[in-house]
Amino acid sequence: MKVILSAYACEPGRGSEPGVGWNMAYEIAKHHQVWVLTSNTHRPAIEAELARHQPPSLNFVYLDPLGWVYDWSSEGKRSQWSVHLHYYLWQIWAYFVARSLHRQFSFDLAHHVTYVKYSSPSFLVFLSIPFIWGPVGGGESAPQALWRDFSFRGKIYESLRMLARFIGEHDPFTRLTARRSVLSLATTKDTAERLHKIGAKKVQVFSQLGLPDEEITYLTQCGMSESSTQHFVSIGRLLHWKGFHLGLRAFAQANLPNTEYWIVGEGPEKERLQHLAFELGISKQVKFWNKLARKETLDKLVGCLALIHPSLHDSGGLVCLEAMAAGYPVICLDLGGPALQVTEETGYKIPAHASEQAVNDLAKTMIHLAKNTEVRQSMGQAGQKRVREVFSWQARGYLLAQTYEEIIGHKFS
Repeated sequence: MKVILSAYACEPGRGSEPGVGWNMAYEIAKHHQVWVLTSNTHRPAIEAELARHQPPSLNFVYLDPLGWVYDWSSEGKRSQWSVHLHYYLWQIWAYFVARSLHRQFSFDLAHHVTYVKYSSPSFLVFLSIPFIWGPVGGGESAPQALWRDFSFRGKIYESLRMLARFIGEHDPFTRLTARRSVLSLATTKDTAERLHKIGAKKVQVFSQLGLPDEEITYLTQCGMSESSTQHFVSIGRLLHWKGFHLGLRAFAQANLPNTEYWIVGEGPEKERLQHLAFELGISKQVKFWNKLARKETLDKLVGCLALIHPSLHDSGGLVCLEAMAAGYPVICLDLGGPALQVTEETGYKIPAHASEQAVNDLAKTMIHLAKNTEVRQSMGQAGQKRVREVFSWQARGYLLAQTYEEIIGHKFS
């Protein structure tokens, strides 16, 4: 069938939103003819990849509102309002381009892929064909009981985030997108609940994340390496909602001799986390690594006791899949995307009712894993199996292709 995708962010060889857009488009094109609407900012990387290999059923259409190509190279200088303004205008522009293409090619189905954001509309829903929205996320919130650990800046951020989400939910076009979608895919249960509240009729929980087969193979080989240290590791931007302060407090409470805790990443919370490690008396056991290249980051994962990922409102959590593919257990909070990825066989999902309770449970789990090699190995093997069967991009693409066929077969009408 002929499918038109809205993928504002779409770029090969990238993680996060661009990686989601590219991998979904690439895998869906193995089953159907695909036209991808994306921004000109991704054009050089896409065309370089297509010059090496051009799938015959994958077509790209580049567009930007009023010729405004957003300069993503100025990351750190750009303001959030300009990003969201460009994205909103791009969605409107994409509708008119899609309508023209639809007259030419007669698409069977439209699908919004990126941004993975439920509180902003997709105007492709107004095409006269079935429309799939998502996976979209952003409906997750940090439990109020854990806000007391945040800095003043962190509390302001969370308040503004909730306000922006409230405004987005009450945008009439967002509500029309929810109501007119034949199927809404939510990254988490929290987002699924928000989608129902704004009018979505058919909602399924479906993670936006996956790993290419070649990357799964590479990570499996990385996991076979040995490390000279006994260490836990956390990887990600050092932001208040990533919960690394909970990991530090739990590690201090666990009091494991000859064991280190490595934190890989940069961000505004780094100095605060370093000060916390000093206050807890574990500075000599905690290593802060700067933001590293991907291969160097994976090197820090090698040989770890477990990945510690205590994020408080993560729609995704790709690093959890990477750790599982490498054969390591994951300790996360029972929140957001990581809770969808991790099972009892592959790691531990810690309830997050209060800071003290979460820290206590994290500490007990660290001690348990540090002392049980067989449990770590069993969970590592189960994690690798789960990633191959459920979270490979090939498996994700196959599931979406099946969903398309069910929709066209009127099972979702």
